[in-house]
Amino acid sequence: MEVFFRTHTNLVEHTNASVRRTLMDEIDWNDRMIGIKGTRGIGKTTFLLQYAKDNFGANDRQCLYINMNNFYFQGRGISDFAGEFYRKGGRVLLIDQVFKQHDWSKELRKCYDQYPSLKIIFTGSSVMRLKEENPELHGIVKSYNLRGFSFREFLNLQTGNNFVSYSLEDILNNHEHIVKTILPKVSPNRYFPDYIHHGFYPFYLEHRNYSENLLKTMNMMTEVDILLIKQIELKYLTKIKKLFYQLAMDGPKAPNISQLANDIETSRATVMNYIKYLADARLINIIYPAGVEFPKKPTKVMMHNSNLMYAIYPIKVERQDTMETFFVNSLWKDHKVNLGSRENFYLVDNKLKFRICNADAMSKIHPTPDTIYARYNTEIGKGNQIPLWLFGFLY
Repeated sequence: MEVFFRTHTNLVEHTNASVRRTLMDEIDWNDRMIGIKGTRGIGKTTFLLQYAKDNFGANDRQCLYINMNNFYFQGRGISDFAGEFYRKGGRVLLIDQVFKQHDWSKELRKCYDQYPSLKIIFTGSSVMRLKEENPELHGIVKSYNLRGFSFREFLNLQTGNNFVSYSLEDILNNHEHIVKTILPKVSPNRYFPDYIHHGFYPFYLEHRNYSENLLKTMNMMTEVDILLIKQIELKYLTKIKKLFYQLAMDGPKAPNISQLANDIETSRATVMNYIKYLADARLINIIYPAGVEFPKKPTKVMMHNSNLMYAIYPIKVERQDTMETFFVNSLWKDHKVNLGSRENFYLVDNKLKFRICNADAMSKIHPTPDTIYARYNTEIGKGNQIPLWLFGFLY
């Protein structure tokens, strides 16, 4: 136990989150069992350690961070360890990568039942289905998703500002006023291309090649998160990777399921399952018309965020595609996004029609009052024409 406390103290002392994540203020920390899901490389470990630092400090033994990567836990269950921690006065146990422990959900249930004054906060992959696939946790765990940096968070990091987030309703109704509070302090268009290329994942702050780091992360998402959690045999890994690459190369459009099944030598049903796994891993987004859902064939498949597009095949990246990918990814957190009836159109929350368009091409477009135009290549808007970058302030 002392070894874990020393590690905890060292990690917390050296944790200094570069930006306060919005999720930190959205979680109800009074709950006894909290699950934080997110893709690999999104900053879950830093999030846990920052929580410990903000609420307990490095030397308070009521809180302890542990990582299931430690081989020690191959010989000792979570509930047994938690019991020892609890008896020594521990009250908050932070468990990183919980899915690495065998029978982790049953172990967490034991902790919940046996130690009523113990709070457990754990992290896991976005591929995990905490409640659907783990009935032991039904009714006792509150699940949250940690996302990559929004454009707002990226802008704050790059400029030292402290811009706040806005609701979609705020942006739609007050975007002209909001923009006027931002433009005197910073030019968003100066930083927007950098965010589109490399601003989503927190490890852009590290002094390493971002694209190479992202490629390694993408491989880990498929090799560990999808295969391990979904219990898929290793021999099928190449098929999943080939499918992902093919979807990326095809660009945002309706996938040809029969052709993809032929390309990776598997059935149409298996292709659809793999597409769902890639979406769960936050590698792609699958878009449907309103009223249609999985397992129906998606009307459009796009990369989860624009950074992935540049990492996979930067030569082929189209500007319009990256702008639509940014829009969908920004809205995805709190809103339902469906495909609209025409090209470059999206339906948000089953009622709001959006068109993603180049501000320089507006003279060729005949705006209609029932459509909101999210325009790139501009920093300002008017009426139902809103600068696209501002949707990066939704969280």
